[in-house]
Amino acid sequence: MSKITAAITAVGAYVPEFVLSNKVLETMVDTNDEWITTRTGIKERRILKEPGKGTSYMAIKAAQDLIKKKALDPKDIDLVIVATATPDMPVASTAVYTASEIGATNAFAYDLQAACSSFLYGLSTAASYIESGRYKKVLLIGADKMSSIIDYTDRTTCIIFGDGAGAVLLEPNTEGLGFQDEFLRSDGAGREFLKIEAGGSILPPNEDTVKNKQHFVHQDGRTVFKFAVSNMAGVCEEIMKRNNLSKDDVSWLVPHQANLRIIDATANRMELDEAKVLKNIHRYGNTTSATLPLLLYDFEHQLKKGDNLIFAAFGGGFTWGSIYLKWAYNS
Repeated sequence: MSKITAAITAVGAYVPEFVLSNKVLETMVDTNDEWITTRTGIKERRILKEPGKGTSYMAIKAAQDLIKKKALDPKDIDLVIVATATPDMPVASTAVYTASEIGATNAFAYDLQAACSSFLYGLSTAASYIESGRYKKVLLIGADKMSSIIDYTDRTTCIIFGDGAGAVLLEPNTEGLGFQDEFLRSDGAGREFLKIEAGGSILPPNEDTVKNKQHFVHQDGRTVFKFAVSNMAGVCEEIMKRNNLSKDDVSWLVPHQANLRIIDATANRMELDEAKVLKNIHRYGNTTSATLPLLLYDFEHQLKKGDNLIFAAFGGGFTWGSIYLKWAYNS
């Protein structure tokens, strides 16, 4: 009997219509297009403006896009995982609501949170379910409404983040394609450098926490950048070494879209040609859990069956890692 691997067999995505450009940000905070572009590579980002709509709205849209493209019966989905740092609400799972709304009535569902590494960790989790043989179709969605936790008077964070969602379907494969290897890491020492201080069990919401803007993302940009550059590149080097992959063997680097300089530093450490590095940060900014599936969606037509993909991400916590996957289909 052939070994079962977990392969991505379809992708879907959704981004809001509203475009927040660098030019618009110039009217909101003390910044300018050249400064933002030079330091981050971002030109614009999408923002979900409609009142009463949260992360689940985008997750549902991305899932429905995938379902339509794949001609998939939602009742055949076994599991729905929503990777997100911005759930609709505490306690009630965004994934459970998403599954119900897309008609995945035979699936169980839950959220997975590892900051910007959420989708990467979710890919590992989803692959394990498939490889176990217990489930045949796992829908993994990366979605974040980062605008809901951003202070638009803080130029260090408001220039970086955007909203969006991407979805992938994982199914069993017996051709040796799909998930090959992973190297996932974490370090709690990073907890103080990228966080939302209030709203959790340590510091529940109160009048002062709202007044002090403690429900917004705060980061020590210099420290986060230093850790991200070193660790994203390091895990990519490690996974190439473990699998005897040369730079010529790697078809595509699929990196978390946090900062263009971090992406370029990772590619340089891997000695990859720039043409092999997937980038859309200029269009969306950092959509946190959605960056990796949005890359797959935007570049799906360039991915060929058998291509070697190296995924990499770095997030708050700190969390980071790399996954090696062989692409399983031609679009």
